[in-house]
Amino acid sequence: MKNTMKRWIAAGAIVAIVVLSLAVAFWQGTGREVGSPKGPSGGQVALVRVEGTIVSGEGSGSLLSGAGAGSETIVKHLDRAAEDPAVKAVVLRVNSPGGSVVASWEIAEAVRRVQDAGKPVVVSMGESAASGGYWISAGADRIIASPDTMTGSIGVILQVGNLSEVYEKVGYKTYTFKSGPFKDMGSPDREMTDAERDLLQDLVDETYEAFVPVVAEGRGMDEAQVRKIADGRILTGRKALELGLVDELGDLKRAVQVAAELAGLPGEPEVREMNRANGLLGALLGRGILPPASLGLPSGLYALEPGPVSIR
Repeated sequence: MKNTMKRWIAAGAIVAIVVLSLAVAFWQGTGREVGSPKGPSGGQVALVRVEGTIVSGEGSGSLLSGAGAGSETIVKHLDRAAEDPAVKAVVLRVNSPGGSVVASWEIAEAVRRVQDAGKPVVVSMGESAASGGYWISAGADRIIASPDTMTGSIGVILQVGNLSEVYEKVGYKTYTFKSGPFKDMGSPDREMTDAERDLLQDLVDETYEAFVPVVAEGRGMDEAQVRKIADGRILTGRKALELGLVDELGDLKRAVQVAAELAGLPGEPEVREMNRANGLLGALLGRGILPPASLGLPSGLYALEPGPVSIR
C-alpha cells in the first residue's frame, strides 16, 4: 500500500512539473518584456532568438518538439520589432549550425529591414553560429561571440546517396518514367551521370557565389579576403575575431548593452523577449528536466550546414 502511494505521489509530481513547464513556456512565448517593467532609457531592445537548424516555414513548434528555427516565425518577430516604435534596437541571439539556403536568406532580408527602419541589429552568438547561422549574422551592425562559439563554415554542401549496390543485393528494382533526362536526378537507385554531377556542382557554386558577397558586404571585407577563409572551415569565436568575422568577444548581456549604446539609449535598457523555445520537449529540455538529445538534420535539396543532406 505504501509503495503504491509513493508511486502515485511520484507520478503526480511529474505531471505537476510538466504542467508547470508548459505554463512557463506559454507565458515566456507571448513576447513578454523582461527586466524592469518600464526601463529608464525610454526605449526597448528587442531580443529575437534563432535556435536550432534554420528551416523554411514556422519551424517545429509542435507539442512534442521545440527544435528548428523556422524562418517565417523569426521574420515575423523581426518585422514586428522593425515596426514597433517602442523598440529602438534588436539583439539577434543565434545558436544554429546553419540550415536552408532560402530560409537563411529570408532571415537576413528581415534583418536588413530592421536596419532600414533606423534600428541597429547586434548579433549575439551562442554555442554555434555557423554557415547559414553566419549568413544571417554577417549583415548585423555588430557581431559578438563567446570565445568558444563555433562559427564560420562559410560554404554550401549537397550530398546525394547511392544505394544501387544495396538494392542489387536485396533484389530491389525501380522503374522510372520521366519527362526529361534530369527529372530523377539524385535518385539513390543508380549512379549519377557526369552531366548531373556538373549541374549539381553548378547549383552549389551559384549559391556559394551569393554567400561570399553577403559576408564581404556585411563585414566590410574584400571578396578575395573572404574567399581565403570561405572554404567551409569551422572557427572558434577567438579565431573569428582575429579574422574580422566578429567584432568582439562577450555574452548576451554585453550584446544588449552594445545594442542600447548604438541606439543611444542611456542606462540599463528594457529588454523585450520576442520568442522562446516552443513545445513541450523544448520547454523540458530548456529547463534541464529532460537530458539533451541529438536531433537529426531535415532533408532538403541543399543546405548551408555541415553534415549530410538528402536530395529527396
